[in-house]
Amino acid sequence: MSTTNNTFGVAFYLKKQKTTQAGKSPIYARITVNGKRIEISVKRSIEENNWNATKGMAKGSREDTIRLNKYLDQFKAGIIDSYQQLSLQKKFITAELLKEKVTGGDQADFTLCKLMHYHNTDQAQVLEPGTMKNYYTTQKYVKEFLKERFKTSDKYLSELTYKFITDFEYYLRSRKPEKGQKALQTNGAMKHLERFCKMVNLAVRLEWIERNPFHAYQLKFEKVERDYLTKEELARIEDKHFHIVRLQVVKDLFVFSCYTGLAYIDVFNLTPANLIEKSGKLWIMTNRQKTNEPVRVPLLPKALAIVEKYKGHPQSLAEGKVLPTLSNQKLNSYLKEIADMCDITKPLTFHIARHTFATTVTLTNGVPIETVSKLLGHSKLSTTQIYAKVVESKISDDMALLSKRLQA
Repeated sequence: MSTTNNTFGVAFYLKKQKTTQAGKSPIYARITVNGKRIEISVKRSIEENNWNATKGMAKGSREDTIRLNKYLDQFKAGIIDSYQQLSLQKKFITAELLKEKVTGGDQADFTLCKLMHYHNTDQAQVLEPGTMKNYYTTQKYVKEFLKERFKTSDKYLSELTYKFITDFEYYLRSRKPEKGQKALQTNGAMKHLERFCKMVNLAVRLEWIERNPFHAYQLKFEKVERDYLTKEELARIEDKHFHIVRLQVVKDLFVFSCYTGLAYIDVFNLTPANLIEKSGKLWIMTNRQKTNEPVRVPLLPKALAIVEKYKGHPQSLAEGKVLPTLSNQKLNSYLKEIADMCDITKPLTFHIARHTFATTVTLTNGVPIETVSKLLGHSKLSTTQIYAKVVESKISDDMALLSKRLQA
Protein backbone atom coordinates (compact mmCIF):
# COMPACT_ATOMS: atom_id res chain seq x y z
CA MET A 1 0.00 0.00 0.00
CA SER A 2 1.27 3.52 -0.71
CA THR A 3 0.17 7.13 -0.62
CA THR A 4 1.80 10.13 -2.27
CA ASN A 5 4.35 10.37 0.53
CA ASN A 6 4.40 6.97 2.23
CA THR A 7 4.90 3.30 1.46
CA PHE A 8 3.26 0.88 3.87
CA GLY A 9 2.96 -2.90 4.18
CA VAL A 10 1.97 -5.64 6.63
CA ALA A 11 3.17 -9.27 6.53
CA PHE A 12 2.94 -12.18 8.99
CA TYR A 13 5.86 -14.50 9.71
CA LEU A 14 7.04 -17.06 12.28
CA LYS A 15 9.73 -16.15 14.77
CA LYS A 16 11.48 -19.51 14.71
CA GLN A 17 14.17 -18.61 17.25
CA LYS A 18 11.38 -18.48 19.85
CA THR A 19 9.97 -21.94 19.04
CA THR A 20 8.70 -23.68 22.18
CA GLN A 21 9.42 -27.25 23.35
CA ALA A 22 5.99 -28.17 22.03
CA GLY A 23 7.26 -27.23 18.54
CA LYS A 24 5.16 -24.09 18.14
CA SER A 25 6.57 -20.78 16.89
CA PRO A 26 5.01 -17.39 17.73
CA ILE A 27 3.44 -15.45 14.85
CA TYR A 28 4.55 -11.83 14.37
CA ALA A 29 3.29 -9.01 12.16
CA ARG A 30 6.01 -7.10 10.32
CA ILE A 31 4.97 -3.49 9.63
CA THR A 32 6.95 -1.56 7.03
CA VAL A 33 6.60 2.21 6.67
CA ASN A 34 8.84 4.00 4.16
CA GLY A 35 11.31 1.13 4.21
CA LYS A 36 11.54 1.04 8.04
CA ARG A 37 10.36 -2.15 9.72
CA ILE A 38 8.95 -2.92 13.12
CA GLU A 39 7.36 -6.08 14.51
CA ILE A 40 4.38 -6.82 16.73
CA SER A 41 3.49 -10.12 18.36
CA VAL A 42 -0.03 -11.24 17.42
CA LYS A 43 -0.21 -13.46 20.56
CA ARG A 44 -0.72 -16.66 18.56
CA SER A 45 1.55 -19.67 17.82
CA ILE A 46 1.59 -22.51 15.26
CA GLU A 47 3.74 -25.48 14.19
CA GLU A 48 6.08 -24.60 11.32
CA ASN A 49 4.76 -27.40 9.06
CA ASN A 50 1.24 -25.93 9.34
CA TRP A 51 2.40 -22.48 8.21
CA ASN A 52 2.45 -21.14 4.64
CA ALA A 53 5.43 -18.77 4.73
CA THR A 54 4.74 -17.44 1.21
CA LYS A 55 1.16 -16.41 1.97
CA GLY A 56 1.81 -15.55 5.61
CA MET A 57 -1.07 -17.68 6.87
CA ALA A 58 -1.92 -21.10 8.31
CA LYS A 59 -2.29 -24.09 5.96
CA GLY A 60 -5.28 -26.36 5.65
CA SER A 61 -9.01 -26.25 6.20
CA ARG A 62 -9.39 -27.48 9.78
CA GLU A 63 -11.66 -25.42 12.00
CA ASP A 64 -8.81 -24.14 14.20
CA THR A 65 -6.84 -23.14 11.05
CA ILE A 66 -9.80 -21.22 9.62
CA ARG A 67 -10.29 -19.50 13.00
CA LEU A 68 -6.59 -18.51 13.17
CA ASN A 69 -6.57 -17.11 9.63
CA LYS A 70 -9.70 -15.12 10.36
CA TYR A 71 -8.00 -13.68 13.45
CA LEU A 72 -4.93 -12.72 11.37
CA ASP A 73 -7.17 -11.00 8.79
CA GLN A 74 -8.82 -8.97 11.59
CA PHE A 75 -5.41 -8.11 13.09
CA LYS A 76 -4.18 -6.88 9.71
CA ALA A 77 -7.38 -4.87 9.19
CA GLY A 78 -6.76 -3.20 12.57
CA ILE A 79 -3.26 -2.17 11.51
CA ILE A 80 -4.56 -0.76 8.20
CA ASP A 81 -7.33 1.11 10.02
CA SER A 82 -4.79 2.62 12.45
CA TYR A 83 -2.63 3.72 9.50
CA GLN A 84 -5.61 5.37 7.83
CA GLN A 85 -6.59 7.16 11.04
CA LEU A 86 -3.07 8.60 11.37
CA SER A 87 -3.19 9.68 7.71
CA LEU A 88 -6.49 11.49 8.23
CA GLN A 89 -5.02 13.22 11.29
CA LYS A 90 -2.17 14.50 9.07
CA LYS A 91 0.38 12.81 11.36
CA PHE A 92 3.97 12.17 10.28
CA ILE A 93 3.70 8.38 10.17
CA THR A 94 6.58 6.18 11.26
CA ALA A 95 6.68 2.43 11.94
CA GLU A 96 7.09 3.20 15.68
CA LEU A 97 4.10 5.57 15.74
CA LEU A 98 1.93 3.01 13.95
CA LYS A 99 2.96 0.27 16.39
CA GLU A 100 2.01 2.56 19.30
CA LYS A 101 -1.35 3.22 17.67
CA VAL A 102 -2.02 -0.50 17.12
CA THR A 103 -0.94 -1.62 20.60
CA GLY A 104 -2.61 1.29 22.41
CA GLY A 105 0.73 2.70 23.51
CA ASP A 106 -0.30 6.09 22.13
CA GLN A 107 -3.10 6.11 24.71
CA ALA A 108 -0.89 5.23 27.67
CA ASP A 109 -1.20 8.74 29.08
CA PHE A 110 -4.88 9.16 28.23
CA THR A 111 -6.62 7.20 30.96
CA LEU A 112 -9.59 8.07 33.12
CA CYS A 113 -7.67 8.02 36.40
CA LYS A 114 -4.87 10.15 34.97
CA LEU A 115 -7.48 12.67 33.76
CA MET A 116 -9.15 12.87 37.18
CA HIS A 117 -5.79 13.28 38.91
CA TYR A 118 -4.70 15.95 36.42
CA HIS A 119 -8.00 17.84 36.77
CA ASN A 120 -8.05 17.76 40.56
CA THR A 121 -4.37 18.72 40.91
CA ASP A 122 -4.77 21.57 38.43
CA GLN A 123 -8.10 22.87 39.75
CA ALA A 124 -7.01 22.71 43.41
CA GLN A 125 -5.09 25.93 42.64
CA VAL A 126 -8.31 27.62 41.44
CA LEU A 127 -11.36 26.13 43.18
CA GLU A 128 -12.29 26.45 46.83
CA PRO A 129 -11.51 23.55 49.23
CA GLY A 130 -15.23 22.85 49.68
CA THR A 131 -15.70 22.51 45.92
CA MET A 132 -12.56 20.37 45.56
CA LYS A 133 -13.84 18.08 48.31
CA ASN A 134 -16.81 17.29 46.05
CA TYR A 135 -14.53 16.58 43.07
CA TYR A 136 -12.46 14.19 45.21
CA THR A 137 -15.67 12.36 46.17
CA THR A 138 -16.66 12.09 42.49
CA GLN A 139 -13.18 10.71 41.73
CA LYS A 140 -13.61 8.15 44.53
CA TYR A 141 -16.99 7.02 43.17
CA VAL A 142 -15.65 6.64 39.61
CA LYS A 143 -12.80 4.44 40.93
CA GLU A 144 -15.27 2.36 42.95
CA PHE A 145 -17.44 1.96 39.83
CA LEU A 146 -14.48 0.82 37.70
CA LYS A 147 -13.57 -1.80 40.29
CA GLU A 148 -17.10 -3.09 40.86
CA ARG A 149 -18.45 -2.95 37.30
CA PHE A 150 -15.35 -3.75 35.22
CA LYS A 151 -13.00 -5.39 37.77
CA THR A 152 -10.30 -2.92 36.74
CA SER A 153 -8.53 0.07 38.26
CA ASP A 154 -8.55 2.25 35.14
CA LYS A 155 -9.77 2.63 31.56
CA TYR A 156 -8.58 4.42 28.45
CA LEU A 157 -10.54 7.59 27.73
CA SER A 158 -11.29 6.12 24.29
CA GLU A 159 -13.33 3.43 26.08
CA LEU A 160 -15.78 5.98 27.53
CA THR A 161 -19.21 5.57 25.95
CA TYR A 162 -22.76 6.74 26.51
CA LYS A 163 -23.46 3.36 28.14
CA PHE A 164 -20.52 3.86 30.52
CA ILE A 165 -22.21 7.09 31.70
CA THR A 166 -25.68 5.56 32.13
CA ASP A 167 -24.17 2.58 33.96
CA PHE A 168 -22.32 5.00 36.26
CA GLU A 169 -25.58 6.85 36.91
CA TYR A 170 -27.27 3.57 37.89
CA TYR A 171 -24.29 2.73 40.14
CA LEU A 172 -24.58 6.08 41.93
CA ARG A 173 -28.33 5.69 42.44
CA SER A 174 -28.03 2.16 43.80
CA ARG A 175 -24.74 2.60 45.72
CA LYS A 176 -25.01 1.45 49.33
CA PRO A 177 -24.06 4.44 51.52
CA GLU A 178 -21.23 4.20 54.02
CA LYS A 179 -21.93 4.41 57.73
CA GLY A 180 -23.26 7.84 58.64
CA GLN A 181 -24.00 8.75 55.01
CA LYS A 182 -27.34 9.12 53.26
CA ALA A 183 -28.12 7.31 50.01
CA LEU A 184 -27.66 9.54 46.95
CA GLN A 185 -30.87 11.08 45.67
CA THR A 186 -31.38 12.20 42.07
CA ASN A 187 -29.77 15.62 42.45
CA GLY A 188 -26.79 14.20 44.36
CA ALA A 189 -26.15 11.68 41.58
CA MET A 190 -26.57 14.40 38.94
CA LYS A 191 -23.99 16.63 40.67
CA HIS A 192 -21.41 13.81 40.49
CA LEU A 193 -22.21 13.27 36.80
CA GLU A 194 -21.98 17.02 36.19
CA ARG A 195 -18.50 17.11 37.75
CA PHE A 196 -17.46 14.00 35.80
CA CYS A 197 -18.67 15.67 32.58
CA LYS A 198 -16.55 18.75 33.35
CA MET A 199 -13.49 16.51 33.73
CA VAL A 200 -14.15 14.81 30.38
CA ASN A 201 -14.68 18.23 28.76
CA LEU A 202 -11.18 19.09 29.95
CA ALA A 203 -9.88 15.96 28.19
CA VAL A 204 -11.53 17.16 24.95
CA ARG A 205 -9.86 20.57 25.29
CA LEU A 206 -6.50 18.88 25.94
CA GLU A 207 -7.12 16.71 22.84
CA TRP A 208 -6.82 13.56 24.93
CA ILE A 209 -10.13 12.40 23.49
CA GLU A 210 -11.91 13.45 20.29
CA ARG A 211 -15.45 13.90 21.60
CA ASN A 212 -17.26 13.92 24.90
CA PRO A 213 -19.62 10.93 25.30
CA PHE A 214 -21.71 13.20 27.55
CA HIS A 215 -22.73 15.00 24.35
CA ALA A 216 -25.84 12.81 24.07
CA TYR A 217 -26.45 12.60 27.83
CA GLN A 218 -29.01 14.82 29.57
CA LEU A 219 -28.53 15.70 33.24
CA LYS A 220 -31.90 15.33 34.99
CA PHE A 221 -32.05 17.58 38.07
CA GLU A 222 -35.24 17.64 40.12
CA LYS A 223 -36.62 21.02 41.15
CA VAL A 224 -36.19 21.50 44.88
CA GLU A 225 -38.14 23.91 47.03
CA ARG A 226 -35.65 26.08 48.92
CA ASP A 227 -36.32 26.16 52.66
CA TYR A 228 -36.45 29.58 54.31
CA LEU A 229 -37.86 30.99 57.52
CA THR A 230 -41.18 32.79 57.56
CA LYS A 231 -41.46 36.20 59.22
CA GLU A 232 -42.93 34.52 62.33
CA GLU A 233 -40.18 31.84 62.51
CA LEU A 234 -37.42 34.44 62.12
CA ALA A 235 -39.04 36.55 64.85
CA ARG A 236 -39.07 33.55 67.23
CA ILE A 237 -35.31 33.19 66.83
CA GLU A 238 -34.67 36.93 67.11
CA ASP A 239 -36.78 37.24 70.28
CA LYS A 240 -35.23 34.22 71.99
CA HIS A 241 -32.45 34.94 74.48
CA PHE A 242 -30.01 32.09 75.11
CA HIS A 243 -28.16 31.82 78.42
CA ILE A 244 -25.65 29.45 76.82
CA VAL A 245 -23.03 31.77 75.25
CA ARG A 246 -22.24 29.57 72.22
CA LEU A 247 -25.94 29.42 71.25
CA GLN A 248 -26.28 33.20 71.60
CA VAL A 249 -23.27 33.71 69.30
CA VAL A 250 -24.65 31.24 66.74
CA LYS A 251 -28.05 32.95 66.88
CA ASP A 252 -26.42 36.33 66.21
CA LEU A 253 -24.36 34.98 63.29
CA PHE A 254 -27.48 33.40 61.82
CA VAL A 255 -29.60 36.56 62.19
CA PHE A 256 -26.74 38.62 60.71
CA SER A 257 -26.83 36.40 57.61
CA CYS A 258 -30.66 36.71 57.46
CA TYR A 259 -30.27 40.50 57.16
CA THR A 260 -27.22 40.59 54.86
CA GLY A 261 -27.64 37.49 52.66
CA LEU A 262 -23.99 36.51 53.17
CA ALA A 263 -23.09 32.83 52.91
CA TYR A 264 -21.23 31.19 55.82
CA ILE A 265 -17.76 31.52 54.27
CA ASP A 266 -18.31 35.22 53.50
CA VAL A 267 -19.42 35.92 57.08
CA PHE A 268 -16.37 33.96 58.25
CA ASN A 269 -14.03 36.07 56.06
CA LEU A 270 -15.55 39.45 56.95
CA THR A 271 -12.96 41.92 58.29
CA PRO A 272 -13.30 45.57 59.38
CA ALA A 273 -11.75 46.53 56.00
CA ASN A 274 -14.93 45.20 54.34
CA LEU A 275 -17.08 47.74 56.23
CA ILE A 276 -17.17 51.01 54.26
CA GLU A 277 -19.12 54.15 55.11
CA LYS A 278 -20.96 55.74 52.17
CA SER A 279 -23.39 58.68 52.42
CA GLY A 280 -23.72 58.19 56.17
CA LYS A 281 -24.52 54.45 55.88
CA LEU A 282 -22.28 51.50 56.63
CA TRP A 283 -21.89 49.05 53.72
CA ILE A 284 -20.41 45.58 53.40
CA MET A 285 -18.12 45.57 50.38
CA THR A 286 -16.58 42.24 49.56
CA ASN A 287 -16.42 39.50 46.94
CA ARG A 288 -18.16 36.14 47.26
CA GLN A 289 -15.54 33.51 47.87
CA LYS A 290 -17.50 30.94 45.86
CA THR A 291 -17.72 32.94 42.61
CA ASN A 292 -15.56 36.04 43.21
CA GLU A 293 -18.62 38.13 42.27
CA PRO A 294 -18.73 41.54 44.01
CA VAL A 295 -21.18 41.97 46.91
CA ARG A 296 -22.32 45.43 48.04
CA VAL A 297 -24.81 45.37 50.92
CA PRO A 298 -25.92 48.41 52.98
CA LEU A 299 -26.25 47.22 56.58
CA LEU A 300 -29.83 47.01 57.81
CA PRO A 301 -30.35 48.14 61.45
CA LYS A 302 -30.51 44.58 62.86
CA ALA A 303 -27.30 43.55 61.09
CA LEU A 304 -25.60 46.80 62.18
CA ALA A 305 -26.61 46.16 65.80
CA ILE A 306 -24.87 42.75 65.68
CA VAL A 307 -21.69 44.33 64.23
CA GLU A 308 -21.70 46.90 67.06
CA LYS A 309 -22.32 44.18 69.67
CA TYR A 310 -19.18 42.24 68.74
CA LYS A 311 -16.81 45.18 68.09
CA GLY A 312 -14.77 44.50 71.22
CA HIS A 313 -15.22 40.71 71.31
CA PRO A 314 -11.88 39.06 72.23
CA GLN A 315 -12.10 36.41 69.47
CA SER A 316 -13.07 38.99 66.82
CA LEU A 317 -10.14 41.21 67.84
CA ALA A 318 -7.67 38.32 67.98
CA GLU A 319 -8.63 37.06 64.51
CA GLY A 320 -9.08 40.48 62.94
CA LYS A 321 -12.67 39.63 62.01
CA VAL A 322 -15.94 41.55 62.28
CA LEU A 323 -17.65 38.66 64.11
CA PRO A 324 -16.51 35.65 66.17
CA THR A 325 -16.59 32.50 64.04
CA LEU A 326 -17.12 28.76 64.37
CA SER A 327 -16.77 25.93 61.86
CA ASN A 328 -19.74 25.46 59.56
CA GLN A 329 -20.22 21.96 60.99
CA LYS A 330 -20.44 23.27 64.57
CA LEU A 331 -22.74 26.12 63.52
CA ASN A 332 -25.18 23.73 61.89
CA SER A 333 -25.04 21.41 64.89
CA TYR A 334 -25.90 24.28 67.28
CA LEU A 335 -28.62 25.55 64.92
CA LYS A 336 -30.42 22.23 65.42
CA GLU A 337 -30.54 23.01 69.16
CA ILE A 338 -31.81 26.53 68.42
CA ALA A 339 -34.51 25.15 66.09
CA ASP A 340 -35.73 22.79 68.84
CA MET A 341 -35.83 25.59 71.43
CA CYS A 342 -37.72 27.91 69.04
CA ASP A 343 -40.26 25.29 67.88
CA ILE A 344 -38.99 25.33 64.30
CA THR A 345 -39.50 21.99 62.56
CA LYS A 346 -37.57 22.85 59.36
CA PRO A 347 -34.06 21.38 59.13
CA LEU A 348 -32.26 24.58 60.16
CA THR A 349 -28.85 25.12 58.53
CA PHE A 350 -26.80 28.29 58.16
CA HIS A 351 -27.55 28.49 54.44
CA ILE A 352 -31.27 28.85 55.20
CA ALA A 353 -30.38 32.36 56.44
CA ARG A 354 -29.36 33.31 52.88
CA HIS A 355 -32.67 31.97 51.52
CA THR A 356 -34.52 33.86 54.25
CA PHE A 357 -32.80 37.10 53.24
CA ALA A 358 -33.83 36.51 49.61
CA THR A 359 -37.48 35.80 50.40
CA THR A 360 -38.78 36.95 53.79
CA VAL A 361 -36.49 39.97 54.26
CA THR A 362 -36.23 41.37 50.71
CA LEU A 363 -38.61 40.04 48.03
CA THR A 364 -41.58 39.78 50.36
CA ASN A 365 -41.03 43.40 51.35
CA GLY A 366 -41.10 44.61 47.76
CA VAL A 367 -37.38 44.75 46.93
CA PRO A 368 -37.09 44.16 43.14
CA ILE A 369 -35.56 40.83 42.17
CA GLU A 370 -32.83 42.60 40.18
CA THR A 371 -31.71 44.37 43.38
CA VAL A 372 -31.86 41.12 45.37
CA SER A 373 -29.70 39.48 42.71
CA LYS A 374 -27.03 42.17 43.18
CA LEU A 375 -27.23 41.94 46.98
CA LEU A 376 -26.71 38.17 46.83
CA GLY A 377 -23.76 38.54 44.44
CA HIS A 378 -25.36 36.49 41.67
CA SER A 379 -24.01 36.84 38.13
CA LYS A 380 -27.31 35.62 36.61
CA LEU A 381 -30.87 36.63 37.49
CA SER A 382 -32.00 33.03 36.92
CA THR A 383 -29.93 31.97 39.97
CA THR A 384 -31.84 34.44 42.14
CA GLN A 385 -35.15 33.16 40.79
CA ILE A 386 -34.23 29.68 42.05
CA TYR A 387 -33.13 30.99 45.46
CA ALA A 388 -35.94 33.44 46.02
CA LYS A 389 -39.48 32.13 46.13
CA VAL A 390 -42.03 34.92 46.48
CA VAL A 391 -44.40 33.83 49.19
CA GLU A 392 -48.17 33.81 48.74
CA SER A 393 -48.70 36.81 51.02
CA LYS A 394 -46.57 38.95 48.67
CA ILE A 395 -48.55 37.79 45.64
CA SER A 396 -51.77 38.57 47.52
CA ASP A 397 -50.53 42.06 48.47
CA ASP A 398 -49.39 42.77 44.90
CA MET A 399 -52.76 41.72 43.47
CA ALA A 400 -54.66 43.82 46.05
CA LEU A 401 -52.54 46.83 45.05
CA LEU A 402 -53.21 46.14 41.36
CA SER A 403 -56.93 45.83 42.07
CA LYS A 404 -56.94 49.30 43.74
CA ARG A 405 -55.08 50.83 40.79
CA LEU A 406 -57.51 49.32 38.29
CA GLN A 407 -60.49 50.70 40.25
CA ALA A 408 -59.00 54.21 40.49
